[in-house]
Amino acid sequence: MWRTIFMNEGKQSINHTERITTALLLAAGTGSRLSPLTNDMPKCLTRVDETAILGHLVDCLHQYKFKRLVVVVGHFEQHIRNYLDKISGDLTVEYVVNSLYATTNNIYSLWVAQKKIQEPFLLIESDLIFEPSLLEDMLLPDRIAVSHTLPWMNGTTVTTDKSVQAHVAAFNIGSCPKMNGSAYKTVNIYSFSSQSWKRINKRLDRWISAGIVNAFYESVLAEMVADGSLNFQCVFFDKDRWYEIDTLEDLQKCEQLFKENTMFFN
Repeated sequence: MWRTIFMNEGKQSINHTERITTALLLAAGTGSRLSPLTNDMPKCLTRVDETAILGHLVDCLHQYKFKRLVVVVGHFEQHIRNYLDKISGDLTVEYVVNSLYATTNNIYSLWVAQKKIQEPFLLIESDLIFEPSLLEDMLLPDRIAVSHTLPWMNGTTVTTDKSVQAHVAAFNIGSCPKMNGSAYKTVNIYSFSSQSWKRINKRLDRWISAGIVNAFYESVLAEMVADGSLNFQCVFFDKDRWYEIDTLEDLQKCEQLFKENTMFFN
């Protein structure tokens, strides 16, 4: 049962009774590091354990009774549309086209989606495989999925404060300290309240207006956490029950993880 959580913010009380039922998937990129598999299909249709990454995600959304999926498409977008037509079931699927996908980064994909979503939502990347039960604690707003680091991981980490709920104190963009216990790898799954999303939209507008279209959206989130305009509670993902697939080597290791942990992924 979901609890009602009230947060005092001046004179306002924010009611977080409703669990999130909308997801935003960023799937516009070329996935060039996964070539040649992505030479004729989008990255999210790469198969893991005989099912496309996108199929694993949609199965998870169905399990948690999501109602709406918004997908930012670009590279081989029709392949994604055709695939989702077959598996979406009662999930309402809407699309946003990033026509500049070949020359922009995920900050731009997030920006082009802003008018499509006004409600609380889950933001997720299209190259992730994870055990579905890990998602449950992400279904309340303003949370970030993080993991203890492993040697295969790279990219952005966060450091946390000393509170019991472990809120993000800072983002460390482009650095992933190995196994030192002081930083956690971002899994690239976030949840946002409507209020947070409005503030993010304003900051995205500022960056895009300045011509910054080739950055990662984590840089925007990092700036907002640093100035106190954004707050995330951490949700810890077991490091052996999720994988990010960027390269052929990643794909091979993820397949091995499935074989070793069948009970987790079914």
